[in-house]
Amino acid sequence: MTGTDTTTATAAAALALGDDALILSHRLGEWAGHAPVLEEEVALANIALDLLGQARVLLSMVGDEDELAFLREERSFRNLQLVEQPNGDFAHTIARQLYFSVHQHELYAELARGDGPFAPLAAKAVKETAYHRDHAEQWTLRLGDGTEESRARMQAALKALWKFTGELFQPVEGLDGVDLSALEERWLAALTDVVERAGLTLPDGPRTGAWAAGAGRQGLHTESFGRMLAEMQHLHRSHPGASW
Repeated sequence: MTGTDTTTATAAAALALGDDALILSHRLGEWAGHAPVLEEEVALANIALDLLGQARVLLSMVGDEDELAFLREERSFRNLQLVEQPNGDFAHTIARQLYFSVHQHELYAELARGDGPFAPLAAKAVKETAYHRDHAEQWTLRLGDGTEESRARMQAALKALWKFTGELFQPVEGLDGVDLSALEERWLAALTDVVERAGLTLPDGPRTGAWAAGAGRQGLHTESFGRMLAEMQHLHRSHPGASW
């Protein structure tokens, strides 16, 4: 691979990972003022800020972070369909966070052990994602081992979002050194452990959505994404060039 090809591939990977963090950060930020308890208001905001910090570093590897966040059209975003899913009830948010944070933590742990362009970011982010993962796991246990209602909602959320998890393990240009098969095995083992301890079960249906796995990376997004993007970009687009 030539130097130019390497740079292009690195930018492609940075865009994909950066978009994942940016979009999930916005979704979690939507809980501000709506979280079930004050403690969760703070916890979800802190996770959102961690992800936003990751997004800024990653998008800056591609170009101007503000332009990339606020001036791109829907088809230009390369985030996973999983992270753009609406918050739903609290159980849906936790299921989305569980699926993604376990994957992100395992991915960054692997990247941090290498010497590639993402190693410095991963070395810091792996500590953040360990907290994100623990938060999601602890809430899965609490909801699964709680009331009949909380258990039913958590089980329903795991099932509803399962179809989006196949995309987590599709190849990403620029992350060629990652062993996706081993990563998926670790992800599945970790999920099985926490879900079973919560008295729940992992769904056994197909792990692809309405399109083939990998559609989000191709710029194909689900219905709710356009509305979320319009809200996220509204202020910047309404006042171009403004500064605060």
